[in-house]
Amino acid sequence: MSTVLTTDWQCLADLALADECLSRDQARAVLQAPDTELLNQLAAAYRVRYHYWGNRVRLHYLLNAQSGLCPEDCHYCSQSKISTAEIEKYPLLSQEKILAAAERAAQLKAGTFCMVISGRSPSEKVFEQVLAAIRAVKERYPLKICACLGLLTAEQTARLAAAGVDRVNHNLNTSENFHGNICTTHTFSDREQTLANIQAAGIPTCSGGILGMGESDDDVIDLALALRQRQVTSVPVNFLIPILGTPLGQQHNLNPRHCLRILVLFRLLLPRQEIRIAGGREVHLRSLQPLGLYAANSIFVGDYLTTPGQAPHQDWQMIADAGFVLEDPAGRAIAP
Repeated sequence: MSTVLTTDWQCLADLALADECLSRDQARAVLQAPDTELLNQLAAAYRVRYHYWGNRVRLHYLLNAQSGLCPEDCHYCSQSKISTAEIEKYPLLSQEKILAAAERAAQLKAGTFCMVISGRSPSEKVFEQVLAAIRAVKERYPLKICACLGLLTAEQTARLAAAGVDRVNHNLNTSENFHGNICTTHTFSDREQTLANIQAAGIPTCSGGILGMGESDDDVIDLALALRQRQVTSVPVNFLIPILGTPLGQQHNLNPRHCLRILVLFRLLLPRQEIRIAGGREVHLRSLQPLGLYAANSIFVGDYLTTPGQAPHQDWQMIADAGFVLEDPAGRAIAP
C-alpha cells in the first residue's frame, strides 16, 4: 500500500471503501489533526458513511431494566460497588414495566429496544425473566431487541438466540493495555470471551467503548482495531460523563472537536459497521451534535442508564435539519 499524505483525508476514505486498514500513523493523524482540518475529515468520513448507510439514521431506546447493586469496580460507572453516586437502585423490572418501556420506544420511532441490566452476570432466575421479556416484546412490537446482560456463557448466548434476541451488547470499553486502569474485577479477556460466545451463538454483536477516561490516542486506536478484528456489527461510541462519586468523576479530557475526530476515526476503521453516538453525546458534542451524524449513523433517543438525554423532539428536529431521515426496524427510510 502506498504512503499517503496525512492530510489527504479523501485518500483515507478511499482506503476504507477498499476495505483496507489505516496504518497506525494514519490513524494517529486523524486524532491529532488541527481543528482547521475537521470539516475536511468529516467530509471524508461522510463519503464512507453514505456509501454503506445513505442518509439514514437509526434510533435506539435504552432501558435500564435493573439498576445498581453491581459487584464490579468499573471506575466510570455509577452503579458499581465502589461508587457513592446517588442513583436509583432496583431489581429487575416487571415484565409489565418492560413492555411499557417497549411501547415508549416504538412511540419515539426507535428501531431497536436495548434492555440493560446491572451486575457481573445474570442469575438463572433473572436470566429466565429476561428471556420471557424478550419473547413478550417481540410478540407485541415491531422492534429489534438488543440485550446487555454482562458476562455471558456459551449456554446463555445460545438461549438468547433461541428467544429471538436480535443483538447482544458487550462493550470492550477500552484497549487491552488500558483496561486494568478502569476495572480490576474482570479482565479484558473475560470481555473478549463473552463476545466470542455471542458470535458462536450466531447473534450479531454490539460492542464499543468509552472515550475520555484518560486513555492515550494509541488506546483509542487499539480499541477500534480490536472491534475491527472481531468483526462486530454495531459500535456504540460513548464519551465519558464524569459522575461525582465514581473514581473518574473528575475526568475532563474531551472537547467537541476531539469527539468528532474520534467518530471520524471509527468510521474510517470500521466502514461497514453501524457507528452509534451513545452516552455523552449531549454533554460533549453540545452544539456540534449534528456534525456527528456525518460519521455516525445511529444515536440513542431518550435517556441513558443513569443520566438524562436530549428531548426526543430535539433529536428528530436535529436529524431533519441536517438533511437525514430516520430508519425503521426493517431498514427503510421514514420521515422524522
